[in-house]
This record gives sequence, C-alpha cells and structure tokens, in this order.
Amino acid sequence: MSRAEVIDRVSQYLQSGDFLDELGRRVAYPTESQNEGRREVLRAYLEAELKPTFSELGFTTRVIESAGGKRPYLLAEYKEGETAPTVLTYGHGDVVDGMAGEWRDHLDPWRLTIAGDRVYGRGTADNKGQHSINIAALRAVREARGGRLGFNAKFIIEMSEEIGSPDLMEVCGSLRDELRADVFVASDGPRLSADRPTIFLGCRGGLRIHLDVDLRDGGHHSGNWGGVLANPATILANAIASLVDGQGRLLLEEMKPPRLTNQIRAMLADVKVEPMADEPALSPNWGEDGLSPAERLFAWNTLEVLAMSSGNIDKPANAIPGQARAVLQIRYVVGTNIENVVPAVQRHLDANGFSMVKVSASQSFAASRADLDSPWIEWAADSIRKTTGKDPAILPNFGGSLPNDVFSEMLGLPTIWVPHSYPGCSQHAPDEHILLSVTEEALRMMAGLFWDLGELKRPL
Repeated sequence: MSRAEVIDRVSQYLQSGDFLDELGRRVAYPTESQNEGRREVLRAYLEAELKPTFSELGFTTRVIESAGGKRPYLLAEYKEGETAPTVLTYGHGDVVDGMAGEWRDHLDPWRLTIAGDRVYGRGTADNKGQHSINIAALRAVREARGGRLGFNAKFIIEMSEEIGSPDLMEVCGSLRDELRADVFVASDGPRLSADRPTIFLGCRGGLRIHLDVDLRDGGHHSGNWGGVLANPATILANAIASLVDGQGRLLLEEMKPPRLTNQIRAMLADVKVEPMADEPALSPNWGEDGLSPAERLFAWNTLEVLAMSSGNIDKPANAIPGQARAVLQIRYVVGTNIENVVPAVQRHLDANGFSMVKVSASQSFAASRADLDSPWIEWAADSIRKTTGKDPAILPNFGGSLPNDVFSEMLGLPTIWVPHSYPGCSQHAPDEHILLSVTEEALRMMAGLFWDLGELKRPL
C-alpha cells in the first residue's frame, strides 16, 4: 500500500464514524484529575480503555504508579528493529472539571455531540481527541504495512497534566532508559489557526506571583478616616502599575527575556495571529513596542493580572479596607532568569515605597524548546507539506505551557509538537470542542508523518 492510500484509509476511518465512536467512548470517562473522587475513573481510562487499544496494535503495556499511587501512568512500547528510528509520544487522559450544566443547549460534557463542523465533549480538544488521532494514525500505518510500523514507538500517557504534572519528571526520570528515543512527537494545545497546520518546538513557562497588602484588621469608615489611613487597594493598584503599564508593557528589566535573535524573528516572519470571527479581536497598541503580534505571543514575556480582591465588590461598604490581594502571572520564554524574578519584584517595590506589599510565588512550570537547528524540524515540516499542500507554521514555542522540559531537557530529545486543536476550541471552559475539518486533516497529516518515519532507514 502506498503513502497516498494509507492517508485515504485514515480519512475513511473518520468518515465511517468509527473514529468518533472511539473518541466518544473515551470522552465518556469523567477523568477530572482535580476531583479526588475520580481516582478509579482515572485508572479505568488506562486499564480498560487504552491498554486494550495498544495491545491490539502490538504494543506491550504496563501501568506505572506515581509516588503515593494517586495518579497512574501508562507506558506502551512497540519494538521492530535495533537500527530503526524510535519515536516517543505522549498524551494525557485527564481533563478539567466537566462544568456540567454550563454548556450550551444543556449539552452533556461526557457525551460526544456533533453540531455542524463541531464535535463537543470534555477532552475532545484537551487531550483525548489529540492522542486518539495519533493512535488512529499509527493503526492505519500498521495495517497498511501488514502489521508493521517500520519504526519503534513508545507512548506514555499521564493522568495528572491538568494539575501540573506533579510526578511526570520523577516518573520519566525513573524510566530514562526505557524512554530512550531519537525524536519526540506529540500533540497538545492549539494550532496557530484552524486552517494552518502548526509545529511548535516547546512552550512558554509560567509563574504565579502573589502580592499581598495587609495593613490592619477590618474596614474603617471612609468619611471618618479617609485621608489619614493608607488604602491597601490603592497601594496595590499602584504597585502593579509600577511593574506593567497601561498597555501591557513590562517595566521591570528582570522580567524581560533576552533580545530576540535573528533566527527567532525569521522563524516568526510569516506567522500571522488572526483570530476567527468567534474569537476575541486582538487589542490594538497592546504589548511590547516594536514586536509583531506573533513575536509578542511566542517570543516575549507577559505579566498578566489574574485576580484582584479588596473589600466586597458585590456589596461595597463605605469603608477603607484593611487588606488587598492580587495574583499575577508571568508567562516567559527560554532564556529568562526566572529564579531572579520574585526577589527582583520585592526589591523594586521596596525601593519605590511599596515595602508593605509582600511578594511570593506559586504554581511554576518551566519554559523549554528544542534545538532550533534540529534536522527533525524540517523533516516534520516537509512531511506535513507533502500531505496537506500547506506550509506549516513553525513556532519556537507556543504561548501556553506543557511539560515539554521533561522530554527536551531531562530526556534530551528534539521535541516536535503537532497540535490538532485550534484557538477557539473552548478548552478548560464549557462547550469544549474539536472541528471535524481539522480532525480529518490531522488524521491525514499524522498518518503521512508516521508513514514517512517508517521510510527512514536510520534516525536523522
């Protein structure tokens, strides 16, 4: 069977309804990792759903227990030849809260619903739909080659990505030899846009920064005390304004990344950030001066105010509050000295009259990316061009965060992410969905990519 035939075969798998039946079965598992009551469901997704699927494809499988046994992992491995290329891939079967009752038209988050080009259900975009596409493409290639893939494959599925992958580094470190590979290829996050295939090579990191102003207990009458009592909310607002200005530009040098290289600028030169009609329009004059929207999103740092609190916004009293709090988040790219950020913020506030603002941090995840000169990048791009007739967008990293550092830094692999969702998919919100049009292109794209991997006589 030829490359073109295997690509048509995987299209038929979608058009017949078989792929959606398979995905619907997986969506029906309410694998909410934040919900302690779902532990058995998390395990069942691996034991009852994915283990049989991989066994049918000739993979050996075993469940790996994390520390404390709370979040299981599935390791699946297929061996064909010592000299054949070996690909490591990844997915996560856990999802965020289903938010039942908040979906449009009373949709059930645990039931696949098709409406036009959209396929609704929790996990369709993040990440059950994406790893299901890759599994289906592997199956199509194996069937086309008479029970062979032409390469070695390893798959690790975790059930705790939505709570920050707390054990993934430790688990993969303990399996370092078993996870040895030539290239990492996986799918998560959105494409640049629904109509443009995308490769990203890593992710921005993130760090939550807490600012707390605690001046006194309780509130005090604003008429009796206004003008003689410091207002913590006023202090906090001005402290934040000393870090990021009214156009979203960073004011503290320690929060900025290194200067953009010519290589990064060239990579992003043809990348256009163009929201669809049902997505928010880009804000004019927002963000760092002198950068394109793509450079701001994929190659620069941002400081976002996630939440602020002082007094009771629903029932405001005529009183000066005693406390104020804010949670900020810095999204940062490779090269940022993130360990220095919190101390630098505290020094800056102290030096500018805001020593009453106490700075702390939580919920951090690392920035990482593949070597931009890796030959696997152009190999993947060529395969996608051949299948789709489109030039894929190649991003040094995407704007969000994933545990890419486990694979790029700890395991030392070139990391190639080929996402199958799009920015308007409503992941982490009610109405999460994938697009049938993108799903078909993704199935064809991955079948072509895995076919081409099997054509290599040796690793690049």
